[in-house]
Amino acid sequence: MNTLSYKTKSAKKEEVVREWYIIDATNQHVGRMCTKIADVLRGKHKPSFTPHVDTGDYVIVINADKVKFTGAKWDQKEYITYSGYTGGQKRTTAKEMLDKKPFKIVENAVKGMIPKNKLGRAVFKKLFVYTGSDHPHTAQQPKELTF
Repeated sequence: MNTLSYKTKSAKKEEVVREWYIIDATNQHVGRMCTKIADVLRGKHKPSFTPHVDTGDYVIVINADKVKFTGAKWDQKEYITYSGYTGGQKRTTAKEMLDKKPFKIVENAVKGMIPKNKLGRAVFKKLFVYTGSDHPHTAQQPKELTF
């Protein structure tokens, strides 16, 4: 009988080592880029991934105002918000969102790809999106992440 025992290591929040990554969103397609960002935020790119522990890394997205959509999504895609009051539903197209709050396009896409629970809210706090090429996280020495 073979005495080798293989045990699956479960990550603990105290043992997690976090990295900082920077992504240039210039000419990137929103959906494809945001799926990769969501994977890095959750930690699915690491061999120590554990579903119930936040093992992810920090992600900085720059040039969020230069993202691309395929097809006619700039005119047809709508972002819907609801205030909770009667008649409080507002619709904004992707083109209007790009003019008003371009960072929200990336944030909304990533937020829809992470869990909708306490862990997902903690994971989302590690995402930093900026419209220009400047960011205040140079002290963290982020690594370039390309797809």
